Formats: sequence, structure tokens, C-alpha cells
Amino acid sequence: MDELEIDAVAEAELDDPVLVEGLPGVGHVGKLAGDHLLEELAGDSTLVRRLYSREFPPKVSVEDGVSELTCAEIHAVSVEDGRDLLVLTGDHQAQSNTGHYVLTDAILDIAEEFGASELFALGGVPTGELIEEYAVVGAVSDESMCEPFEEVGVEFREDEPAGGIVGVSGLLLGLGERRGFEAACLMGETSGYLVDPKSARAVLEVLEELLEFELDYESLDDRAEEMEEVVGKIQEMEQQQQQQQVPTDDDLRYIG
Repeated sequence: MDELEIDAVAEAELDDPVLVEGLPGVGHVGKLAGDHLLEELAGDSTLVRRLYSREFPPKVSVEDGVSELTCAEIHAVSVEDGRDLLVLTGDHQAQSNTGHYVLTDAILDIAEEFGASELFALGGVPTGELIEEYAVVGAVSDESMCEPFEEVGVEFREDEPAGGIVGVSGLLLGLGERRGFEAACLMGETSGYLVDPKSARAVLEVLEELLEFELDYESLDDRAEEMEEVVGKIQEMEQQQQQQQVPTDDDLRYIG
């Protein structure tokens, strides 16, 4: 197998398409958002490309006993009364610096092939703590893009995300700008500790406004409720541990 192999699964005619990337990262925000986007628009989507690479983990997925080599997929989505989409999803990112560059260049090649000139990378920005209100932080390839993003609630913060944006999401902005794409990254705030469906919804709601389409969020909300139960149990365990560490009167008398 070569370093990178691309299977042309199908072709599609798209109207002024936008590339949307949803690969795993902090809080799995981007992946959750990309998967939900395809789930809700499944009736209008077509798998057009599969990307295989030696840079992906050496494994296969298995469903109903049938294996499939790890890959990334790009679906073409026709959006009624809106701009069409190219949605990139997958279970893994590349495992080396070189791999990220190779994969991103291939993704941009495919975007150009289908006539896209604009792209959105979706992801999360860690807060290090559990949160209730989910802001969406933005980064763009050109300052002129900021105003329409701010109008739909995207925040641009000085020196955030700290350390920059790594992986395909970051390179789509950097390499995309060098190749003439208008590129943006939408990052939902998330603790960074758990899979975060609420953050994914916050990102998708911004994307809806920017690209003028509508999604249903019932399945994503169901996942959010499941995660809230997990968080509740974790908090309960932490409280129990703290109570066990509080010294009793006997302990204090012994120490004294």
C-alpha cells in the first residue's frame, strides 16, 4: 500500500460547495458534529471519496463480523435552498507531522476537484473544567472574514486557543489559505475530559446560521443527556472521596 491511496467511490455535481471537516479531537467535538451533519442529511448525501493512509493506526473496524480498513471519508451533500457541502469524517487523524501534511494536501485537492473554495474545520477548545454555557471560538485565514462570524456569535479571543490549532484542522487553515481557500475553524468550548455533544451542537448551530440550513438535534441531545448522567456520577464520586478525606473529631484529637 502506498503512503496515501484515494478511492473514487462516486461522482457528484455540487452547487458552490463548502468543505466541512469533522475529525476526532478535543472532546470529540468535530467528529460528533460531522457525524451528526451526515446523519441528519443522509437522504441527500453520497459517499464520493475514501482516503487510506499508512499514517492512520494499523487497524480495521469490524461491523457484523465484516472488517474495513481504517480510512477517512468525504460525502457530497446536496442542500435544498443552500450551498452544497463536502463533509469529511473519520475515526482517526494521522499519527505523524508528515502524515498530517500529506492528508491535508489530499483533502484540499479533492475540495478543488469538486469546486469548493471555502472550508470550515470543526473542533473543540479545552477549558479544563465543566461548563454550562458553550461559547464558540473562531479562527479565520483572513481578518476580513471576522465580521460575519461575530454577527452569529463567534468569539475571536487574543492568544486563544493557547498553543494554536494542531492536526488537520489547523493545516486546513494554513495550507488552505496558501492555496486560495477562505478557511475558518469553529471550536466549541469543552472541558476536554469527556465526549461533548453539547459543544458539538453549539458549533453546528453557528454553522447553520453561516450556511443557511437546518438540522434536527434530537439524537445529539439524547447523547448529551447520557453524558450528563456520566458527569453526575463522576461528580458524586468526587464528593464522596472529598468527604472521606475530611478528618473526624477522633482524627483531630489523635493529631493534637
